[in-house]
Formats: sequence, structure tokens, C-alpha cells
Amino acid sequence: MQIGMVGLGRMGANMLRRLMRDGHEGVGFDLSADNVEALKKEGAKGDTSLEGFVALLTKPRVIWVMVPAGSPTEETIINLKKLLDKDDIVIDGGNSYFKDDARRAKVLAEKGIHFVDVGTSGGVWGIDRGYCMMIGGENATVKHIDPILKTLAPGRGTIERTPGWENRKGTAEEGYLHCGPSGAGHFVKMVHNGIEYGIMQAYAEGFDIFKNANSTNLPEDLRFDLNLPDIAEVWRRGSVIGSWLLDLASMALLENPDLSNFSGYVQDSGEGRWTIKAAIEESVPCEVLSAALYTRFRSRQQNTFAEKMLSAMRFKFGGHVEAAPTEEHAITR
Repeated sequence: MQIGMVGLGRMGANMLRRLMRDGHEGVGFDLSADNVEALKKEGAKGDTSLEGFVALLTKPRVIWVMVPAGSPTEETIINLKKLLDKDDIVIDGGNSYFKDDARRAKVLAEKGIHFVDVGTSGGVWGIDRGYCMMIGGENATVKHIDPILKTLAPGRGTIERTPGWENRKGTAEEGYLHCGPSGAGHFVKMVHNGIEYGIMQAYAEGFDIFKNANSTNLPEDLRFDLNLPDIAEVWRRGSVIGSWLLDLASMALLENPDLSNFSGYVQDSGEGRWTIKAAIEESVPCEVLSAALYTRFRSRQQNTFAEKMLSAMRFKFGGHVEAAPTEEHAITR
């Protein structure tokens, strides 16, 4: 298929590259001429104006928007509506709020334009590993873009099949899933990221306990000078708490056991807050996810080795760089 990608940053450019490697025709748009030229050298078409970009696409156009959530996504979709025609398709692959998806779908439908929201997980590694995708939209529209989704997804790979799954149909074990109508994809991705906060926090606190196991506050015969990279690595081998996040934690600890290259100033990208808000609206208790979010708030005032672990994992899977610490952000143990 032909696919237009709006936003050729870390994620958008790599997604377009993965699609082109599988034979899809790539067309890119970015305000940065350098980003556009880089993809053109690899075989894509491209333009630095949205009008020029749309003109390069064949009807019905399929456009994947991969820009920051919030105002950048809102403005992009508003501008695309002016340029697109009936039966064109707009895909939002960023981390938008699911309630905005439902609204945007209605706004685009006024002109006969279809809207699909795709919660995308895979970070900077997705170009090779593939992207896990959670999708919301009309059945026919999602079916139309299936070749794109299939290429971007990781596929079954070497992961063992869940017993009994051979009797089921669907794309879930391929790494992508149509979750429901507009908003459903980003809703599932939102909760996914809320859970991610909790898992990361559990690892971070555990390694903080290890880091302080040789504290002078402990009886001398109960002090342990533990090798954190080795512990992370041994847990990767058959442990019930093994995961990709642990893989990345092991990598970071091996590179720098003290994680001195991180301050522990941990940002949150919005989905954690939205998950808590959804839980409140549903009257669902989520103590672990709430605590994980509040810990990130606290990390901006003071931090521990646990927060350095959080920063290290965020950098490894998504390339998230810490914000510069402020003056009050100075108490570290």
C-alpha cells in the first residue's frame, strides 16, 4: 500500500522505514527538511508542506499522524481535514487521550473522512522488533489498512503459542488488535502505560533495596554488597518476573551499575494520569498505579536510586531524556 507519514521523528521515521522495507510506498511530511531528505534518500517521497505532502498521495489517501499528543496532533488533524476528501483515512498513532479520538472521529466524519486511533508500543526498538498496536475504528476501515498494520506488527516470532490459541482466530498473537470503535485503541494503550508505570516502579524499588543492602544502619553481619547487574541478568533467565523491561534494566545496569548518568528526575507522558482518571470514573481501585504516578511527581523534588532505575528504563525503551534538574532537585541517596 501507499502510506503517508506525518512526523518523521524517532518513531515516525522508523515506522516508515519498516513499511518501505516490506514493499509499501512511503510518503513523508515533516517541518524539518533534513528529516524529509533523509527518508527521500532511502526511497520515500516527501515534502515540508502539508499541501505538497497530500498532493503526493493517491486517493483514497491513508495518512498516519505520528506527532506529540495534544495541540500538535489536534492542529495536524484540523489542517488535514481541510485538505482531504471523502473516504480518505487519518490514523493517529501517537499517545492521544481516548476521549479526543471519539470527538475527532465525529469531526472528520462530517467530511466523510475515516479515523483510526492506534496505540503504539515498541519505542526506538520497533523498527526491528515491530510495534505492538491497539486499534480503534470502524471495521471496514481497519480491515482496509490491515496490510500496513501487519507489516508494522512484530508477528508471532519465536514466542511460544499460548496453549489453546490454535483454536482461536484473530490478529492478537501477531501483535496487533482491533479493540473496538474510535477511542478503544488509545484506551487500551492508556491502561497499558499505566500498568507499565507500576511494573517499572516495582523493579525500581526492588533494586533500590538491593542498592542499600550494605547500609551502615544495618547490623554488620546482615549487610550485603550485592552485584546489581548480575541480579538483573540472572532474573532474565527463567525467573517468573522476567520481562522486556527487565532486559532493558539489565542492559542499563551493566553499562553503569551506579546509574550515575541519570539524575532520577522522572517525567510522565500523560497516560498514567489518564489511567487514574478513568479508574476514578469507573470507581475501580488502582492503588499500585496511583502510587507509581505519585512517585514520579515526587522524583522532581528529591529522588533515590529507584528513580534512577526508572529513568534508565524510560531511556532504554523510548529514548526519553531527563529534563534538567532544578535547584530543589538535589537530595539523592
